Amino acid sequence: QVQLVESGGGLVQAGGSLRLSCAASGRLVSSAIMAWFRQAPGKEREFVATVRWSTGYTDYAGSVKGRFTISRDNAKNTVYLQMNSLKPEDTAVYHCAASLFHSGIYSLRSDRAYDSWGQGAQVTVSA
Repeated sequence: QVQLVESGGGLVQAGGSLRLSCAASGRLVSSAIMAWFRQAPGKEREFVATVRWSTGYTDYAGSVKGRFTISRDNAKNTVYLQMNSLKPEDTAVYHCAASLFHSGIYSLRSDRAYDSWGQGAQVTVSA
């Protein structure tokens, strides 16, 4: 497991942008997969985006595709989530997650695929 620390959350008006960062302690192995999930009040945690550490391959939830971009900086051990054209329905606590050795049992869109989690960053989008 690795320790993950998110930053960059805040309050923004609809249509605005925010960038979340997730710094990982320790060295991430090439097989690592990083992801962002979010959880709104009264709702289940949902997948947002994922990136493979070695190849940079990305995948997005349909609700954010075209608006959000996940990226990674290998030298800084950091994953980013650039969020543009934000909507009130994007309001949630955003969590960074990591899987060092993905077994393939669970889809990368499932939170069960990840074994390390950050504490979360609040993102609030006002109408």
